[in-house]
Amino acid sequence: MSRDSYREMLAAVQAFHDKHRLRETGGEEMIYRIALMAEELGEISNCVTKGQSKQYLAEEVADLFILLMGTAIAQNFDLNQAFWEKLRNWGCGNLV
Repeated sequence: MSRDSYREMLAAVQAFHDKHRLRETGGEEMIYRIALMAEELGEISNCVTKGQSKQYLAEEVADLFILLMGTAIAQNFDLNQAFWEKLRNWGCGNLV
């Protein structure tokens, strides 16, 4: 497994969704997912405003990233493609 591969990260998040049957148990419902993302943003804010360690900040940002990837799974869209299209729209697509 390549730890730098978006595809591998997405597969790991999909495996988590499958293992915990998130689709069948409501874990992929958008209102629920938005609440989880808001909670993670609050935790990120606490890290910054309370001067917590970068390690803790990284952990909270990773939680949010996993939720974002899971949202792409739940809503069946290609986040990788959307990312690169957005960068192209910002005029940054040729920088990478």
